[in-house]
Amino acid sequence: MANPGEEHWNAVKRVLRYIKGTSDVALCFGGSKFIVRGYVDSDYAGDLDKRKSTTGYVFKLAGGVVSWLSKLQTVVALSTTEAEYMAATQACKEAIWIQRLLEELGHKQNKITVYCDSQSALHIARNPAFHSRTKHIGVQYHFVREVVEKGDVDLEKICTKDNLADVMTKPVNTDKFVWSRSSYGLSAT
Repeated sequence: MANPGEEHWNAVKRVLRYIKGTSDVALCFGGSKFIVRGYVDSDYAGDLDKRKSTTGYVFKLAGGVVSWLSKLQTVVALSTTEAEYMAATQACKEAIWIQRLLEELGHKQNKITVYCDSQSALHIARNPAFHSRTKHIGVQYHFVREVVEKGDVDLEKICTKDNLADVMTKPVNTDKFVWSRSSYGLSAT
């Protein structure tokens, strides 16, 4: 950053206060279920400069988060549905990687469920028929269709309020943040 201003200094101080106030918080694993669950979300054109959307996903295993991402998408999405569909593709790629890693470690996962709050993105992923509204989407984003069709990943609908990836794509209120942190397996030690 070439010329940081007062607002940048205030942001740094806020982050440092948060770190100081949460130094006793740790990621805890437990529970008897050794099953991977994924959650994916996207905003729409949240980057005001480039008009790109943010992909967010979270994967949990044994009560704690094992993988997460919050990243600008590489191309501009033309609709909310498209942004959510591209996010689902990224989450499915991560699900397959986790599935293969666990198999190498002797913990085979037959199918990983990924929860998405966009009914229209789920419809596109589950229906490989031609959609005139998606003909411009890059071929690489249709990977999600293949893994769903093969049965490696199960995409399921989830309410936005229950989506653990929501906090990865947009600012949330304190209650949602605290709920998300607890749901990730983060707790005071």
